[in-house]
Amino acid sequence: MAANHTPKFILGFALLCLTARSLPYFFPIRSQDIIQHQQTFKFSDRNALPLGTILTRDQENTVVVPLDKISPIFINAIIAAEDKRYYQHGALDMKAIGRSLLEAIQAKQIVSGASTITMQLARMLEPTPRTFGNKVREIWLSWRLTAGMNKNQILEAYINRLPMGGNIYGVEAASRNYFGISATDLNLAQATILAALPNDPTDLNPYYHWNILKKRQNYVLKRMVEDNYITQTQAEKTFAEEITLQPENQGIIAAPHFLFWLSENLSTNNINHNLFTTATPTVIRTTIDRPLQQFVTAQVGQIIKNMQPYNVNHAAAIVIDNYTGEVLAYVGSPNYFDYQKMGSNDGVQALRQPGSTLKPFLYQLALENRVINPNTVLADVPTYYAIPGAQLYSPTNYNKDKFLGPVIVRVALANSLNIPAVRVLEKVGVENFLSRLHQLGFTHLKASPEYYGLGLSLGSGEVSLWELAKAYLIMAKQGEFTPIVTTERQKESPLPPFERGEREKYLEKLTFFQDRMREDYSQTKTKNLPPLPKAKSEWMLITDMLSDSHARATEFGVNSALNLPFPAAVKTGTSSDFRDTWTVGFSKDYTVAVWVGNFSGKPMMQISGVMGAAPLWNRIMLHLHEKNEPTFFPTPKNMVQRPVCTISGLRPKSDCPSVMTEYFYPEKLVKYEHLSNSDRVVNLPAEYNEWLARQSKSSLVDGELKILFPQEDDYFLIDSSAGEQKLEFKLANYAQKSVEWWLNGEKLTVNSGNSFFWQLTPGKWNLEVRSAEMVDRVNFEVILPDKSPYNGFSIVQEERKNK
Repeated sequence: MAANHTPKFILGFALLCLTARSLPYFFPIRSQDIIQHQQTFKFSDRNALPLGTILTRDQENTVVVPLDKISPIFINAIIAAEDKRYYQHGALDMKAIGRSLLEAIQAKQIVSGASTITMQLARMLEPTPRTFGNKVREIWLSWRLTAGMNKNQILEAYINRLPMGGNIYGVEAASRNYFGISATDLNLAQATILAALPNDPTDLNPYYHWNILKKRQNYVLKRMVEDNYITQTQAEKTFAEEITLQPENQGIIAAPHFLFWLSENLSTNNINHNLFTTATPTVIRTTIDRPLQQFVTAQVGQIIKNMQPYNVNHAAAIVIDNYTGEVLAYVGSPNYFDYQKMGSNDGVQALRQPGSTLKPFLYQLALENRVINPNTVLADVPTYYAIPGAQLYSPTNYNKDKFLGPVIVRVALANSLNIPAVRVLEKVGVENFLSRLHQLGFTHLKASPEYYGLGLSLGSGEVSLWELAKAYLIMAKQGEFTPIVTTERQKESPLPPFERGEREKYLEKLTFFQDRMREDYSQTKTKNLPPLPKAKSEWMLITDMLSDSHARATEFGVNSALNLPFPAAVKTGTSSDFRDTWTVGFSKDYTVAVWVGNFSGKPMMQISGVMGAAPLWNRIMLHLHEKNEPTFFPTPKNMVQRPVCTISGLRPKSDCPSVMTEYFYPEKLVKYEHLSNSDRVVNLPAEYNEWLARQSKSSLVDGELKILFPQEDDYFLIDSSAGEQKLEFKLANYAQKSVEWWLNGEKLTVNSGNSFFWQLTPGKWNLEVRSAEMVDRVNFEVILPDKSPYNGFSIVQEERKNK
């Protein structure tokens, strides 16, 4: 019975195989179906000066040439190296497959592959991970190629897509880049070098792995000898022949990071499909100003050279025209073509921690929502936050042990004080601030508000220099969103160069621009977010604060690189452990964003934003305005100015130590004008006690009898291993001659100083200090380790309890 069914089974199986093998002929892939349209971009700057050429196909450097324009030597070399029986087999080489299986069985591992040139082309057309299912798909695609194309057509398509190192694809592009000649002129030495590359285009990079590439070339030569393309003598002579490579940066005059970034986005987003449907070079006129680009590039290199002793190796900068949103300069690293120093990394697009550069947006949001007012006084004092499941969060300033006490908003922002910023974020809410940052275009801040926490105001997320520049442009435009523009196509002839300052004439000429391609791709990711509120007064106010050189003098001095001879708003940032430094700022005309650090993430040697990035920012800004100084920023609308005491934010008294002029909302003036003298007395709340205790002298508490340390309900845990332990009782700098110290009703001592040391003793204690008619008292507790009622964390000697 079974024997009767066997012929039917064999016949059925044969018919099934025949049908499967015939199917590709119903779905053939022809040469016109896989034609390579997207090939060459030529870029010029805004005034038609050439920037460079990128030969591209889907972000790849390629030039398509017919088979008869390729050196026969290279054709023989690539066939010998990759598929010696190419013209003898079909889509699959069954002989090679059998050999590969036998070798794998004998060695118990894969020894050699059996992919044919046709199969490799199929993989190039539809790259997929190496799985069994994808291998079947690759075979199916190979059969379809064979059904629709002859051998020469397949070989031509294959050779024009060969990976040849970096973003170079195809023999013609490789020949031009490496040797400066067309593929038709390749000699045996050059042809075998190029035929060796596709095997491992990264590890065989001719600029960095020449010796390894020569070994692969020797393999190709041996295969050519075996296949009788050349003699052994020719192979030996060719291997010994000296080959000269072209410089790596051939074809690119300026702005390589920008050109590669732009070509990638042009291809990926297919902004204007007409640009990509021709095999002839497409000339794209960018907004880059080549002389400015070259100046910024030179300054980046000089700054890095000066700072190398401090372990500073990389920098990036971007310049934007405030009026049009056009990118005028874009430098991603000191040298794109220095691959050994990671020069091809793009510092404009790289994600790094922004330090304090996000603070202006926090203060703007807080002012907009009336969480704070311009005359609000913030406490820059030691502060502790309880974080569930973690240690107490205690933010510090750049000068870790320095706190300024009461500071008005302008001083807090201008001096980039961390603790006031965290306090403001606590009031605003992390979720609200994160939403505002999304509105501003910070699309890479994708984590939850809980992930960033209060550290978001200090740069706990990661953003790019590109995003920062766009956000500061919004600030420069008083909250108005301006799309970033990188290319321009004109209906009229090229515009002549314009002098900086001739903005009115230039803006009129912009009406001639047609099909402007705006490259603000992040806008599409935030299109569902509500637009920024119309809050020009707050944006103007923040600009005024950031341009106030006197307000930032406490931390940055009066002669820092942030101070320019014309109005400019600027903010620095330094990430943790000095890994990144930033300076972002703008005049009325330009926005300039600068990053200085290391792509590796290694910290610099105590280099802050004002020391690292600010000098570069300073040089660029001075150059931009050397012919025409910018006008002043507009004053905040619907606001009035009044003198205030900087430590109270109120109308100053005669004894106020420092007075400044600050803006007010009109509705807040009633309270300001009607304060009595007693209302205007500075009376610092208890949150300042710890800070006051650290001051050797303070005019804020003269004449007041006040215990600064310990504070009410503090407790202290005795360290049994530390030996004798004393606690310092400390007063505000009281001006009287002597005071009495009492503890639990017993007089301890009488002294004329502001402090007294007491031997730690377990128990509950009432500390009292007396002088004439004045008295102040606090209660505290001293606890032995085994008696501590507090679980989950330990308190060391003299550490204040988190209330």
